[in-house]
Amino acid sequence: MRVEKGKDVVKVDLHGLTVADAKYRLEHFLSNLPAGVKEVYVIHGCNHGQALRDMVRYKLKHPRIASKLLTLNPGETRLIIKQAGIRQTKK
Repeated sequence: MRVEKGKDVVKVDLHGLTVADAKYRLEHFLSNLPAGVKEVYVIHGCNHGQALRDMVRYKLKHPRIASKLLTLNPGETRLIIKQAGIRQTKK
């Protein structure tokens, strides 16, 4: 898993990982994410199967994820991160 860190956005590349390994590493990464990060761009690819994409979009659950956004790039999913101290409300 390759990680590129920015100020409030982080890119995570899952290419080359199995679904189980990618899920474990991504959950661990989200659990230890610095407080200032607002978005995580997950690059999972789409040309060699959809297993990683489906895991990220449909099976990945974590308390830090506020929402998931699909991008125009089918090989990428954006995770919007809940900010500490801000109560999320459901509508």
